[in-house]
Amino acid sequence: MGSLFDEARAALHAVWMRRWLALAVAWGLCLVGWLVVSQMPNRYESRARIFVQLRQILPSENGVSALEQQKDIDRVRQTLTSAVNLDKVVRGTDLARTVSNDRDIADRVAGLQKAIKLTAQQDNLFEITVTAPSGKLARQIAQKLIDIFVEQNLADNRDQSGQSLRFLDQQLDLRQKALQEAEVKKSDFTNRYLGSLPGTGSLNDRIGAARTQLSQVQADLAAAQSSLNAVNAQMSGTPANVAGAGGGAVAGPARARLAAIQGQMAEARSRGWTDNHPDMVALKSQLGAAQAAARNEPVTGGGVGASSNPLYLSLRSLQADRGAQVAALVQRKSQIEGDLATLQAKMTSEPGVAAEQGQIDREYAVLKDQYDKLLAQREQIRLRSQAQTETDAEKFNIVDPPTLPNAPTAPNRPLLLTAVLILGLGAGAAAAFALDKLTATFSTASRLEKASGMPVIGSIGEVVSAAQAELRRKKLTLFAGGLAALAIAYVGLVSVEFIQRGMGA
Repeated sequence: MGSLFDEARAALHAVWMRRWLALAVAWGLCLVGWLVVSQMPNRYESRARIFVQLRQILPSENGVSALEQQKDIDRVRQTLTSAVNLDKVVRGTDLARTVSNDRDIADRVAGLQKAIKLTAQQDNLFEITVTAPSGKLARQIAQKLIDIFVEQNLADNRDQSGQSLRFLDQQLDLRQKALQEAEVKKSDFTNRYLGSLPGTGSLNDRIGAARTQLSQVQADLAAAQSSLNAVNAQMSGTPANVAGAGGGAVAGPARARLAAIQGQMAEARSRGWTDNHPDMVALKSQLGAAQAAARNEPVTGGGVGASSNPLYLSLRSLQADRGAQVAALVQRKSQIEGDLATLQAKMTSEPGVAAEQGQIDREYAVLKDQYDKLLAQREQIRLRSQAQTETDAEKFNIVDPPTLPNAPTAPNRPLLLTAVLILGLGAGAAAAFALDKLTATFSTASRLEKASGMPVIGSIGEVVSAAQAELRRKKLTLFAGGLAALAIAYVGLVSVEFIQRGMGA
C-alpha cells in the first residue's frame, strides 16, 4: 500500500511540476473539441401517431394471418416513403426553398427516406418519426406525409372497389353465358339419350341407385317370405273348426285362454320376433300356466254341430296379408331388375354415353361452382365498398398530431462539451506525466536509490528566497486563472446551449 501511495504522489508531483504543459494541452484540445461540437447541426424530431384500418370493415372468411398483417404494414410503409410522395413533401414544405432543379429535389428525397421512420404498434397504430434541421420543418414534413397518405388511400380504396366490382360483373356475365350453354347442352343430352330411361342422374348414378333399391327389396322380400312361412306352419297345426255345443266337447275358459295365447305367439312369430324377444318370453311363461289350467279343466258336452276356430280365421287373414306383401315385393323386384337390365343394355350398346355425360356434368359443376364463388365475392365487395363509404372517418384517424419539438434531440451538446473538457484535462495530465518519464530526474531519494542501486546517505531540501516565493505565487495565480478560465468557458458554453433550448427551435 505504501509503494502505491508513493507512486501516486510521484505521478502527481510530475504532473504538477509540468502543470503549464498540462494546462496548454487541455486548452488546445478543449478549444478544438468545443469548436467541433458547436459546428454539429441540430436535429429535431417530430412524432405523430395515426390509426390505419389495415383490414376491410367486413371480416374475411378465414381471418387475418400474420403474413397478411406484415404485408399490410409493408404496404403502409412503402406508401408513406415512396419517391412520388416524398417529392410532393419536398414541394409542399419549406424544403421547396432549398431546391432549384430536379437534382436538388432528388437529393432532398433521398435525405427524407433516411429521415423518416415508420414504426408499427399494436391495434393498427403507426408512429411516424421525422428528423429535420428545425422543429418547424420536421412538423411540416410529418403533417404533409399524413395528408398525402390519407388522401391517396381514400381515393385508392374507392377506385379499387369500383374496379373490382366492374371486373367481377364482367366475369359473372361470361360465366352466366357459359353456364346457360352448359345447361342447354346437359338438357339436350338428357332428352336424347336418357329421357326414356328410368331414374335420374347419370347412367352410373341410375345403375347404382337401382342396385341399391334391388338389394333393399330382396331383403324385404326375404323377410316377408319368412313371415309367410311362419304363418303357414302355424296354420298347418291349427284346426279350422272346434266342437260345437251338441256334437262334442265345448272348450272352457282355460282352453279358450290357451288358444288366445297360442294365437298371439303365432302372430308375433309372423312379425319376425325371436324367442328371446321380451314379449315372447312373457307369452311363453303365460303359455305354460295356461296349458296346465287347460289340462285340469273338465270337458263338457254341448249341442249339435261344430263352429269355426277363431285362431284359424285370424291366421288365415294374416296369411292373406303376408301373401299380398310378398306378391307386391316380387313385382317390385321384377320391375327393378327390368330397369337395371335396360340401363346395363344402354351402357353396353352405347359405352360412350356414360363418359360423355360424366364430362358434361363435370363441366357444368365447375362452371356452377365458379359462378357461385364470383357471385359471393361480388356481394362481399359491394358490402365492403358500402361500409368503406360510410365509415371513411373511422379508417384513418390521427391519434397524436405531429409534435413541434422545442429542443433538438441530437446532438447532446452538454454531454459532448463535458466529455471534451474531461478529455482535455486528462490529455494534459497524460502529456505532463509522459514528459516527466522522458527526463532523468528523480523526485525522491528512494527513487534515486532504487534506480542507482546504491544507498543514498541524505538529501538537501530546496531553499527558496523571498523573491522566488513571490514569483512562484504569481505563477500559481496565473495557473489558477488559466484553469478557472477553462472552467468558465465550459460553463458559458453549456449555459448558452440551455438558453438556446429554452428559446425554442
